[in-house]
Amino acid sequence: MTETWMILGATSGMAQALTRDLATRGAGLILAGRKTADMQAIAADATARGAQAVQVLTYDARDNATCDALVAAAEAAAGTFNLAVFVGSMPQQSAIDADPDLIAGTITDSLSGPAHLIHRLAPLMEARGTGVIVGVGSVAGDRGRLSNYVYGAAKAGFAAYLSGLRNRMARKGVHVMTVKPGPVDTPMTYGLPPMPFQTSPEKVSAAILHGVARRRDVIYVAPIWRLIMMVIRALPEALFKRTRF
Repeated sequence: MTETWMILGATSGMAQALTRDLATRGAGLILAGRKTADMQAIAADATARGAQAVQVLTYDARDNATCDALVAAAEAAAGTFNLAVFVGSMPQQSAIDADPDLIAGTITDSLSGPAHLIHRLAPLMEARGTGVIVGVGSVAGDRGRLSNYVYGAAKAGFAAYLSGLRNRMARKGVHVMTVKPGPVDTPMTYGLPPMPFQTSPEKVSAAILHGVARRRDVIYVAPIWRLIMMVIRALPEALFKRTRF
């Protein structure tokens, strides 16, 4: 069956890994993001790997007007239309503490911007009665933590949004999956202290495709993070305030 995937935030390391894997399956691809030149190079690589057709479109989570072309491309997409959302930004908490104006951008990039586009695409997918929406969240959204609570708040909101969307879309044959990668070796984590149980973009892509095939609702790429965050969520607030997590 023909499938077309729209990859939102296509220049991220995780998105590029998924793009490569989808290209080898012969999927059609719509790459969307801000770095057009980089996406053109990714598109050329995907074509060489066997992608059925590759389209490059500009998308900025902070500019809803850029959604128009993406909605039109989704309407014209051949076969099953799927969406994978990798957009987001993670300023260091110390930078946000020094400049609270960064809060609005962080929430727009990781929550309200992609939610706006998804909400425009949802009726199209419901009408087709098929397709998958993959939303990449974060273990940071499982509980507000000292080290990145603004980013965590945005990802917690995105997880709640996806949960409600999953409930809505399941009634129309569309599956919504939330992905929690844990720390990933990508440019977003450059300069940060070494993190335990770090994974690779390739493993994230493999986990996404495995989860989609089995219609999972929520996946942790490194299963140990499910256990870690279960413990963290269970800590009483009085005790959690004393941690440095």
